Parts: sequence; C-alpha cells; structure tokens
Amino acid sequence: MGSLFRSEEVCLAQLFLQSASAYSCVSELGERGLLEFRDLNPKVSAFQRRFVGEVRRCEEMEKTFTFLQQELRDAGRVLAPCPDNPRAPLAREALRVQEQSEQLAQELREVSRNRASLRGRLQDLRQYLHVLREGRRFTSLPASLGSPPRSRALSEREPLLDPSLHQHLDRKINFVAGVIHPWRVSAFERLLWRACRGYLVASFVEMPEPMEDPATGESITWVIFVISYWGEQIGQKIRKISDCFHCHVYPYPESEATREDTMSGLHSQIQDLSVVLEETEQYLAQVLDKVVLALPTWRVQVQKMKAIYLILNQCSFDVTEKCLIAEVWCPVRDLTQVQDALRQGSYKSGSSVECFVQRIPTSESPPTLIRTNKFTAGFQSIVDAYGVASYQEVNPAPYAIITFPFIFAIMFGDVGHGLLMFLFALWMVIYEDRPSLRQASNEIWLTFFEGRYLILLMGAFSIYTGFIYNECFSKATVIFPSAWSVAAMANHSSWSSDYLATHPFLTLDPNVTGVFQGPYPFGIDPIWSLATNHLNFLNSFKMKMSVVLGIVHMGFGVVLGIFNHVHFRQWHRLVLEFLPEMIFLLALFGYLVFLIFFKWIKFTAANSLVAPSILIHFIDMFLFTSNVDNLPLYQGQVPVQTALVVLALASVPVLLLGTPLHLWRRQRSLRSSPATHSDPAEIFMHQAIHTIEYCLGCVSNTASYLRLWALSLAHAQLSEVLWTMVMRNGFVRLSYVGGVVLVPVFAAFAVLTVAILLVMEGLSAFLHALRLHWVEFQNKFYVGAGYKLCPFTFTPDPWE
Repeated sequence: MGSLFRSEEVCLAQLFLQSASAYSCVSELGERGLLEFRDLNPKVSAFQRRFVGEVRRCEEMEKTFTFLQQELRDAGRVLAPCPDNPRAPLAREALRVQEQSEQLAQELREVSRNRASLRGRLQDLRQYLHVLREGRRFTSLPASLGSPPRSRALSEREPLLDPSLHQHLDRKINFVAGVIHPWRVSAFERLLWRACRGYLVASFVEMPEPMEDPATGESITWVIFVISYWGEQIGQKIRKISDCFHCHVYPYPESEATREDTMSGLHSQIQDLSVVLEETEQYLAQVLDKVVLALPTWRVQVQKMKAIYLILNQCSFDVTEKCLIAEVWCPVRDLTQVQDALRQGSYKSGSSVECFVQRIPTSESPPTLIRTNKFTAGFQSIVDAYGVASYQEVNPAPYAIITFPFIFAIMFGDVGHGLLMFLFALWMVIYEDRPSLRQASNEIWLTFFEGRYLILLMGAFSIYTGFIYNECFSKATVIFPSAWSVAAMANHSSWSSDYLATHPFLTLDPNVTGVFQGPYPFGIDPIWSLATNHLNFLNSFKMKMSVVLGIVHMGFGVVLGIFNHVHFRQWHRLVLEFLPEMIFLLALFGYLVFLIFFKWIKFTAANSLVAPSILIHFIDMFLFTSNVDNLPLYQGQVPVQTALVVLALASVPVLLLGTPLHLWRRQRSLRSSPATHSDPAEIFMHQAIHTIEYCLGCVSNTASYLRLWALSLAHAQLSEVLWTMVMRNGFVRLSYVGGVVLVPVFAAFAVLTVAILLVMEGLSAFLHALRLHWVEFQNKFYVGAGYKLCPFTFTPDPWE
C-alpha cells in the first residue's frame, strides 16, 4: 500500500546469466514476477534468434495438446484447470512430456480410427440384417412380385410392370437391395422408373430403428429398398443409379435358405463386433482418463517453457557466448529478491557460476509501478482508464477511494436505493472466492464483479446522503421529531375557522414563538416533504452545496500539485504556478463559497426577507459596480471585491510568463548550447495553453459541478414519480381489493426500481462522477503520460 500514493522507484538493471543456468534463472524470475525484460535484439527476426528451435518444439507440443483437448471435447469430457502451479520443466522433463503426449496422441488416433471402423462395420452389418429381414416380406412368396405390400409407383394410373411382360416371368429374377437416405427416395424412385420402366419391381420400407449417418453424425431413419429386375443390363443400370444416390447396396441371396443362413451369420458377427467395440470403448476411456489427468499440468508447463525461451531470445550473448546479458526494469525494493531468485536458479541448475544483477544509469523515464490489492484495484483502474501516471507522479487513486463514492452518492442519495446497491455488492464480496463468480463468461457481470468494492462504497455513501436528504424510496423518514410545530402556529397566530376553510395551504411562520424549535438533528426535516415549496427549498440547498463541494474538490486538486513540485524539486513552480493558481481560484470562487456561508450565518428567519442575492453580488464583483437594490452583505464589500478581482487578474500574467522566463534565465546562466534556444518558445506555448485552460476551466469546471444538483433532483423526482404512479395506486385507488392487487403492483414497482433507478440512474451518476474526477479534479495536478511496468510473470496478477 505504500506505493499507492506515488509510483515506486524503478531502475534499469542488467542480468548476467550463465548459459547453463539461464533457463532456471528466468524460470525462477517468472514465478516471482519481478522484472520487465527489454528486447536487446529488436532488429533480429523471430526465425533468426538463438532459441527458435526450442520455441518451435513448444509449439509442436501445443499442437499435440490441442488435438488431445479436441478429442476430450468430442468425447464429452471437460478439461478442468490445473489444480496446482507446476514449475517449468527442465530439458529432460520436457522430453518426457513430449514423448508421453505424442504417445497418447498416437494411441488416441489409432483407437479412434479402430472405433470408427468398428462402428461403421457394425452399422453396415445391422443395416444388412434389416435389409434381409424386411426384404423377406417382399420375396418369400412369388405373388409378392406382382403386388408387393409396400410397393410405390410414381403414377397410380399405370402399373409398374407392363402386362405384355408377364410372359417373361418365367425368366430368372435378380435382386438389388440396400438402404438409402430418406431425402433421396423420391428422386431415386423417379429415376428408376424412367430408366428401367417395365423391367423391375421396387419396394421401399423405413428401417424399424434410426441409425447414425457416418458422414454427418446425425441420427437417420434409413429407407430399405428391394428391387427385383430381369436382365443383366437392367441390373447394371440399377447399380449405377444406386451408386449415384450414395446407396448402401448389399448382396441379396436368391433362395430363402441362403438368406436365413446369411442372417444367422450376421447375428454372430454383430455379437462379436459388439464385444470388440465395447472393449475398444473401454480402452479409449482409459486413454482419455490419462489425458484428463496429465494434460492440464503439461499445458501449464509447456506454456511456461515457451515463455522462458521467448525471454531468452530477447537476451544477447557476450563475446565468449558463455553468458547471456539481459536488460530489465526492476523495482528498487525488489533487487534483493531478484538476486535471491538468480541464486536459487543457479543452484537448481547445478551451475558453479552464480548469476547476478547490476543497476545501470539511464536517462529514460522508467515505467510506472503501483501495487494494488483486491480493494484498491477497482479505483486504480478508474484512474488508469484516464491515463497511466507518469513516473513517480502523485496518484489520484487513494483520494478517489473517498471522493468518487461520495460524489456519486450526492447524485444518488436515497437510503433504499443505496441499501439495495450495498447489499448486492456485499453479496459479491462475501462470495468473491467462488469460481462460478470469477470465471463467468458474461462481460457485463465481470465488470460489476471487478468493481464490487467500488459499488460497496457507493452504496454505503448513498445511504449516508440519503439520510442527509431524508429520502427512502422518495419518502421521508421520521427518525427524530420535526422541529416545526403546527400547534404553536395555530395557538399564536390569526388562524380562524374561516381562514382555515378558505386556505387549503397554510404557511408556517418561523418568527412566531414556538413554531420553529431549531435545526433538525441530522439531515433535512421530514416536514419539508409535505411542503408545497419543497422543490424550491431543495433547489437552493443542493445548488449551493454543489458549488461549495466543487470548489473544495478543485482546490484540493491544486494543492496536490505541491507534492509533485516538491518531489521533483521544481521549486520555481511553487511560486510561479501553484501560488497564482490558488490566488486565482480562491480570490474568485473561494470568495463565492465565503459569501454562501456568510449569508447562512448572518441572516435568520427574522431578517431573511431583506437578504441580498449572492448571484447579483458576484456579477457586480466582475463589473466593478454595486447595485442599490441589492444590499451589501457587510461593510466595505465593494472595495474588498475589487481588490480580489484585481489580485486574480494580476495572477494571470505571473502564471503565463513566470515559468518560461525563469527557465530562459536559467538556460542563459548555464550558457546552454544553441540547440536548446528553441526550448523557451516551446515552454511558453505550453504554459500559455495551460494558463488559458486553467483560467477558463475554473469557470466552466465550477459550473460543471452543478450536475450534482441537477442529477440529485432528477433522481429524487423520478423516484417520487415512480412511487406516485405505481405504489400509491395500490394503496389508494384500489379500494378493498388493493391487498390482492398489491402483489403484482409491488412486483412492477420493484422491477422498475431496479431497472430504472438502480441500473440506469446508477450508471448515469457513475459516468458523471467519472467525468468530474477526470476533467475537473485530475487535470489540476495529474499528467497521466506514463506507461505501466509489465513484469514477466507466470501468474495473472503479480502485484495483488
């Protein structure tokens, strides 16, 4: 957590790795995830590097693993993640993994091929058996030739056999039998009729049970056909047509006895093949069990091994080619761990020469390293989305842990809505270790889950601001008794019966004794929820609150710039940038905050009618005038305001010219080279842009914080409309049946509350809070022009 406020110190270092122990040392460094390696061979192609053969061997093993995984997927097996974290294998272990994986792959290929062959042969035998069984109905009696039980003809008006051919029935009858896909039956029958009309009798019947199509794998109810024909030429035509339609044609014995013997033989063959297929399936299951046990570990090991060789390809060799040299970015506090990792790697490799690390000077800007945990990671991600912090720049994340949920809650203040959000986030936090939550495939869910602690704080802060606004699902709660007394008003005022009868709305006068008994203990008095001027009151309150919080937030951002100036020893920026920036902000908008608080303190209910307008005073301040109709808040207000405007305007040229003139003078004193004479011009342009942006931004950014007022009122009004249009009807307009109808009414209210007020309004408030932090807050001190330190690691989150 120490580096959360500022990125850690990172140095450039060289690793000197003895060739025999380089693999083990890099493996040990990858397990610890400490260093970011730099490529020392940027102009060398991947095919010309030293360890390209080892990388290819890893890729070949990955191809084998892909085949094994595909076989598991085809068998309906699910490959579980690796239960442990195996280390990268040594050379001998890698050879063993390669041999065993290739052996398993070869066994799977052979067993799968044998199983497919056995299945095809078994299906072929079963189809043949069905053909003989069903064909027996058509060929067992001679009469069946003329009128087969399920013969099919394309035309009901013309017979399939011409009557003139009856004289040829004494000739020898031949048969063609087989199975055909049901989609091809009609076209097959039509072509037979056209090509061989009068010389065949075709019978078709569906197979009693569906079978698998070996080409597509789908279950199909094949159609059996038995065709009797006369003449060898007709038989050749029938066989050619059958081949064209991809029919499975089987030998069909002529005599009944031969068919019975064939069926008996088919029965025995089917039984034998079924036994062999069952044994093959069992052996295949055993091979797949071996793959399920070994593949997760092998895959992790080979991935690590490949990553190590890719890192070694980024190293360079010394002149003796016995030592590898690597350049790395390393956190300074981890240098001792790096040396320990190199020592451990050398020891495991059995090398007598120890590897070591050495810091080297550099003028490059190091990468940024900010260590986070599961709580701070979500807030750091919000900052990094704007831009990664420059090296050792002040990090806005620790301050956003408080300000972001609070600014969100100002726009989302409701006890009920905040409680629902808090409970949802609390459920994710309690069950955060469940794999089903962490490994979900839905991107929206993963976004919510990664920001669970952010949502938790947003819900908690919304509950707090909900109590401040005294709103729970748009209804006020009476925690403490109201500070306003209607009885005192009735007893000590001129309210008469006629007055009460003619005035549907009554005004409580705080100047009457006993009517107003002092401020409400916490938040807004619940009696305001019944007042007709409730919205006017909240408008004034929330608008002033937004301005005050916005100016405080921006001022805090300017103050944070001090830590950058001090850390980088830019002392001139304290006087020439920070001081004029604070003078400009406080002289104008800080004074506006002073006016708001001063008016709250000075004017009470007794003299509130003569209270002047702060907005008119603020406008007159810039015009250097005064308004007779708008009374001053204090004596000498006009001279004070004039002095503040002059002071703010005087700070602008200091902010614009101070830094460029200082740097130009310093360059002259150092007698800089002519090549650097253009620098002051560039600095002046940069400073001019910064000055314009800051001065105009103070105005526009202050107005931008009014979105807190607008969205807070919008959320409250939308919640009230939802209550009035839905729940109130269930209580008021439904009479005695309201209790029955209240169930669906409440269901509709709950769904609309979650969908509109929690999800849509919550997302809107989140985006506006994000904008206020990125634009209005962070641009006062944060550059965000850095890049992250990306360590070589085998673990997904090395800094958590």
